[in-house]
Amino acid sequence: MIRDITIGQYYSTDSVIHRMDPRTKILWAIFYMVILFVIDSAAMYFAVLVFTFVMVYSSHVPFKFMLRGLKPIMIIVVITALLNLFTTQGETVLFTVGKLNVTLEGLVLSVKMALRIVLLIVGTSLLTLTTSPTVLSGGLEVLLSPLKKMGVPISVFVMMISIALRFIPTLLEETDKIIKAQTSRGADFENGNILKRVKAMVPILIPLFVSSFRRADELATAMECRCYNCDGERTSYRRYRFTKNDLYALIALIVLCAVLIVIKVVQ
Repeated sequence: MIRDITIGQYYSTDSVIHRMDPRTKILWAIFYMVILFVIDSAAMYFAVLVFTFVMVYSSHVPFKFMLRGLKPIMIIVVITALLNLFTTQGETVLFTVGKLNVTLEGLVLSVKMALRIVLLIVGTSLLTLTTSPTVLSGGLEVLLSPLKKMGVPISVFVMMISIALRFIPTLLEETDKIIKAQTSRGADFENGNILKRVKAMVPILIPLFVSSFRRADELATAMECRCYNCDGERTSYRRYRFTKNDLYALIALIVLCAVLIVIKVVQ
């Protein structure tokens, strides 16, 4: 299960999306999330699904790798779908489970919510899969630089995001090692009811917290030894420039919005 988590990981390859400016990808991800919460019809969902498929294909990230990252959230998708399925009131009752009525409206809503979560994870994962943490934090700092005039500590905020993204794969690897070590000592994480499984997680969480605090202390000491100061004026050897790839991404997003508007007007 731990190996299936792809959040925060960077997939190194050469593609159009990898070569895009990080600022474009950040803005693209924001507009993509807004679109997902605006669409409401089957035709709109189909258009966004096709758009997401094209983006994943253009990124050269294997579909198997992308689908593997969906495994840890499938429990959330299933729970969300079941809640909407059994709690949504409607006129057309399909069948009854105990005292709960399953309606056609509830079925449609549960499918939409499940598909929305899957598209949200897949679409936003492209941001971290196609952008290294260093480049992503640099682009975010440039994008938020106007807020510095208002006294907002952008450098501190971006540094925290960069460190968090950098250590997600490290902590996942550390968790996997702890699970293997505890399993070799006879720990059982797969059998038993939910309460037993939760109790079995204690031997994992305690060493993980200790390791995390130790890494944080070592990182803070290293930064202090190098006289790191967030308040100072920072420079960067990277110069972010918009290219034709960013123009293509903008055109693709405009086309998607136009298609969604046409579908909305026609309906």
